Amino acid sequence: MKAAIRQNKPGKIFVISGPSGSGKTTLLTSLIQDKKIGRLLVKSRSITTRPKRSKERKGGEYFFVHPPEFKRLLKEKKILEWTRYLGYYYGTPKEALEKQLQGGKHVGLCLDLKGARILKKLYPNNTVTIFVLPPSLSVLKERIQNRCRRINQREVAQRLLLARRELQAAGKFDYCILNQSLPVALRELKGIFWRESGA
Repeated sequence: MKAAIRQNKPGKIFVISGPSGSGKTTLLTSLIQDKKIGRLLVKSRSITTRPKRSKERKGGEYFFVHPPEFKRLLKEKKILEWTRYLGYYYGTPKEALEKQLQGGKHVGLCLDLKGARILKKLYPNNTVTIFVLPPSLSVLKERIQNRCRRINQREVAQRLLLARRELQAAGKFDYCILNQSLPVALRELKGIFWRESGA
């Protein structure tokens, strides 16, 4: 009986934001890998104009489209939020996300501040926004340099400047998680999921 009730209840959107290097993607991936949570929470598939990489399969993390198709979907309001990164467009497809929610699944996604704001505005009662804080800017700088060894110091400085701006918006989110230790931050994120999902 309980399972039948759950099926009729629409899912929630868990939006995780934070500066580059804060650990937001690792946290979302780890959350979905939890056996109990993984049955209830799915990662949103983005739509993108970037070419498919050799190891990427159909039905994976992205829907791949050509730029004219992306622009058509935007015009038809079939993309909820979008951004342009390194010359390619990325967006959240409305139909795929709403299908998951209507099926009773919770949806998790990592978005920038603008994307988080848009989804909160479109689905105010169903969206939970979570901001991941780094322990400090110096730790963040170290993380960015370690994970992007090929980028120059100018780009590191640009990412840190953007991070400072993003950190100022942390108070506008429903929750803030300090990611000083991944296991501790993940435990906190799991607590938020169980509290907000009502599962």
